[in-house]
Amino acid sequence: MTELQHASKAQEQANSDLVLHVDHVSGGYRTDGILWKKGAYKEVLHDVDFTVRKGEIMGLVGESGTGKSTLARMILGMVTPEKGQIIHYTKRPQMVFQDPFSSLNPAYTVEWSLEEPLRIFGKYDADERKRRVRDMLERVELPTECLKARPSELSGGQRQRVSIAAALIRRPRFIIADEPVSALDVTIQAQILQLLRDLQKELELSYLFISHDLNVVYQLCDRVLVMKHGRVVEQGDVESVYDHPKEEYTRQLLEAAQ
Repeated sequence: MTELQHASKAQEQANSDLVLHVDHVSGGYRTDGILWKKGAYKEVLHDVDFTVRKGEIMGLVGESGTGKSTLARMILGMVTPEKGQIIHYTKRPQMVFQDPFSSLNPAYTVEWSLEEPLRIFGKYDADERKRRVRDMLERVELPTECLKARPSELSGGQRQRVSIAAALIRRPRFIIADEPVSALDVTIQAQILQLLRDLQKELELSYLFISHDLNVVYQLCDRVLVMKHGRVVEQGDVESVYDHPKEEYTRQLLEAAQ
């Protein structure tokens, strides 16, 4: 085997361990225009580069307005990068939102919300859809009585469990969780974090976990990205970044979290 073939094989092996590569991405959005005029373009992300590996929980932290949600939308394909590229090595990820009302239709029951993605997928008959819905409900530790409930009839923790089930119902391997516990009280937060951890192991998932709470990230994540003004200013293993931050901005965030 030639040196070039060795290098190519090594690259293939490296790629096989990835679920995502955000490859030197820059981009943003246009502000609202007036009548027929386009709004001004605002660049939010600047040369963002990182990977997420199989079975990994990657944390993303930074102050509000630093570009975390724009990056999530870009990974989901809702925003197109101006430069660089988003490379997916699995099916496109699903999203777990901070507010479950953003992803759950208040007019329909839990059963409908979980079954509808499978119905659109068109691969399963009615019996198989219902079996998968009940299996997923059990995985997120909700009783079958919840199937007939609407989101307004559930507690905040139950709604977030349904939101997680909806994201997982088509069995993606990669989940983006955008502040999924910030609206919950401390006790329910701990339960949802444990659920995310258990599901990650059971289903061999990878997460991009977005949060402003560095303590939550420390509990859950393997690696962490620190963003400031649309740039990744620091990244590494959680213990290394938290114990020995290289950037003053990271030190300030950690001090504020204490």
